[in-house]
Amino acid sequence: MQFFYIALLGAFGCLARYFLSGWFYNLLGKNFPYGTFAVNIIGAYLIGFIMEFSTQSELISPNLRIGLTIGFLGGLTTFSTFSYETLRLLEDSELLIASINIFSSVLTCLFFTWAGIETTRYLL
Repeated sequence: MQFFYIALLGAFGCLARYFLSGWFYNLLGKNFPYGTFAVNIIGAYLIGFIMEFSTQSELISPNLRIGLTIGFLGGLTTFSTFSYETLRLLEDSELLIASINIFSSVLTCLFFTWAGIETTRYLL
């Protein structure tokens, strides 16, 4: 059953990444990897929320939790794209933008994971 949840929700996560990142690129431009940055922040918040909620409540089954985190969020977030885009910035001698991408991505995602956990704790 876990494989079903991972596969199904992973497909939805991939589609969500495609549409969300495209929307952010259209909205903000392509001079910074806004799409990847946005989906990774969203995913960081959601994994904090889902993991804390599922460990503090019985409303999310272990199979659904695995499907949501490994499947959906695994399909939504993208470390490989972050790595590729950052490397391209470095190759193009965009050291400042690459550095901003690295530090802002890591720090912002850590913050939003914490925020997701804290949101759950507040709601429960």
